[in-house]
Amino acid sequence: MNPLIIGIAGGSGSGKTTVVNFICDHFGDENIVRLEHDAYYRDLKHLKFEDRITQNFDHPSSLETELLIRHIKALSDGYPVEVPMYDFGNHIRKEETKTIVPTKVIVVDGILIFSEPELLELMDVKIFVDTDDDVRLIRRLRRDIVERGRSVEGVLHQYETFVRPMYLEFVDPSKRYADVIIPRGGKNKIAREMMISLIDRKLKS
Repeated sequence: MNPLIIGIAGGSGSGKTTVVNFICDHFGDENIVRLEHDAYYRDLKHLKFEDRITQNFDHPSSLETELLIRHIKALSDGYPVEVPMYDFGNHIRKEETKTIVPTKVIVVDGILIFSEPELLELMDVKIFVDTDDDVRLIRRLRRDIVERGRSVEGVLHQYETFVRPMYLEFVDPSKRYADVIIPRGGKNKIAREMMISLIDRKLKS
């Protein structure tokens, strides 16, 4: 039986994690696995740190999407995969990987997943989490300062230089491919219930 592949996209800080956690809690860990596009950032060990921090991490070319696609296909064929683990503080891949085994539901999440045609074709259900720009910026500030040790000035510079322009060029236009758009972020109860109903119907069919 081929797994049901669910794609969850949306801008940085939109509430994708809340939606993913809601889906995973609903179906249970034994039935669902999560693949994060962020884990597939290209390894920048060959660059000096001061050069790594100047890279555009919000452009599709910064991610090894072709590896993610191979992993999804392998899981669909019943084979386990070794998913990269990324060090966001140093912008490099860790030496260790994470073993993912096949399940009947695969959730793929990331800001750019709907802008990749070959990846988009693999998805059975496509969900876009839509949240106001100011809310997303506040959430990104909090996350990058607390979890990734970055300065306010650094986060704002990255947002103005890369995050917002790439959102307008790649992320926002990609929501036209969504089957479900969840407005006001991941805590929209009615939208979440509709989403679960759609996934349940897909699984039964």
